[in-house]
Amino acid sequence: MKTIDTKSYLDTLCELTAKGETVSTIVSGSSMTPFLSGNRDYVFLKKPEKKLKTGDIVLFTRENGDYILHRIKKTKSNNCYLIGDRQTALEGPVSHKRIHCVVTAVKRKGKLISKKSPLWFFFSKIWIRLVFLRPAIFKVTQLFCKK
Repeated sequence: MKTIDTKSYLDTLCELTAKGETVSTIVSGSSMTPFLSGNRDYVFLKKPEKKLKTGDIVLFTRENGDYILHRIKKTKSNNCYLIGDRQTALEGPVSHKRIHCVVTAVKRKGKLISKKSPLWFFFSKIWIRLVFLRPAIFKVTQLFCKK
């Protein structure tokens, strides 16, 4: 078994998408919960071919070089403001030059979810507009989902 670091792996995936390939990778972290869960779900990535818009999930690099998967909250000129589905604070501005890939589909709980699905619609059109309500929603769900 050969082990490589995450940055090298994602650098390679971004090189492949820049050449027109579609690639997939497992999600890590919890910033995209509840839509995506780390170490369970997969994303399918490709080079953005259209203008990026609110609700799109993108893979970008922070100024420190870390790769992050978040959703676009808003765009302004050549910049985007991004947020994870589990977060309440926007990140940005992020230059379009630092956005490498857009998510075209996901494999969630073993099931392929396309951009045409009702679940995708909910998170890209409705959930993205509920940022101010997320803390209350998370508290209520914690009350009812205690194990």
